Amino acid sequence: MADMFAPLVEQLKANPKTIVFTEGSDPRILEAASKLLAEKVLNVVMVGAKADVEAAAQAGGFDVSGAEIIDPETYEGFDEMVAKMVELRKGKMTADECTALLKKSNYFGTMLVKMGKADCLLGGATYSTADTVRPALQLIKTKKGASLVSSCFILDRDFGEEGLKRIAMGDCAINIDYQDTVDKATGEVKQSAASKLAEVVVETAKTAQIFGIDPKVAVLSFSTKGSGKGATVQLSHDATAIAQEKAPELAIDGELQFDAAVSPEVASVKCKGSKVAGQANTFIFPCIEAGNIGYKIAQRLGGYAAYGPILQGLNAPINDLSRGCNADEVYKMALITACQG
Repeated sequence: MADMFAPLVEQLKANPKTIVFTEGSDPRILEAASKLLAEKVLNVVMVGAKADVEAAAQAGGFDVSGAEIIDPETYEGFDEMVAKMVELRKGKMTADECTALLKKSNYFGTMLVKMGKADCLLGGATYSTADTVRPALQLIKTKKGASLVSSCFILDRDFGEEGLKRIAMGDCAINIDYQDTVDKATGEVKQSAASKLAEVVVETAKTAQIFGIDPKVAVLSFSTKGSGKGATVQLSHDATAIAQEKAPELAIDGELQFDAAVSPEVASVKCKGSKVAGQANTFIFPCIEAGNIGYKIAQRLGGYAAYGPILQGLNAPINDLSRGCNADEVYKMALITACQG
């Protein structure tokens, strides 16, 4: 097991959590769930028809007898769940509309978390990211002080004698870019693009801390301290200032080019005296395009193992799987998700 996961396993054994898997009959989910149950790491709830889940488990040779299997079609608390969802949607959905959605495992699983049946949720083996995030936004909602959901990846690489290096990158999967939120009636800016990016800065630093990183956060750009001009440069510059004000206890600097962020030699020339430059381990990108490209370069050319996307800003831990995931990735993301709570 990678070094990252051994302490997570011990943490969860000491403080048991319950996780919901929304795709209970998927073989990858079943294999991961059987391992979690065998190791007594997590309590497991599988959403799906009991006969289908058990048949799929038997076909794959997976023991999930310790899991609770819940079928939306026969769930005794379904009417209560519908009533709660109608209340949460505040007139935006009828009881019939909520009933139809709760027959789907993504909405049903999310409501199990909302109603305290489970601590966290992992889905997306067959659902799109949007189909995992949408119910979370509608039902779990963002936590106090958060205005948006974002994501980060935790990346590990073993450098042999130099040891394990761990870094964080955000947002690489959720927010395409950052725009001012404007009141349509008055034209007033309700939330600036920079304050949104600043929120990602702080949330990513907090996620990094969960996984043992002492965050030194670089807000990235193609400019270092005014060497370039442009809208994204200003965005990174302003977001840095806002994030520093929001979380003065964190080491945050920007705007920084990547070489200034990681190279002590470049940092000594471009931004001498920075608490971050030349030693950054948490990287914030100005748009999803840069972030997605950046983490995949680190993964494919840099030899880093990438774990995520890890969702941030929600009232409960809910994460999304890649539809191309394997059982090992499901297992590891389950550990990560449970440790966020």
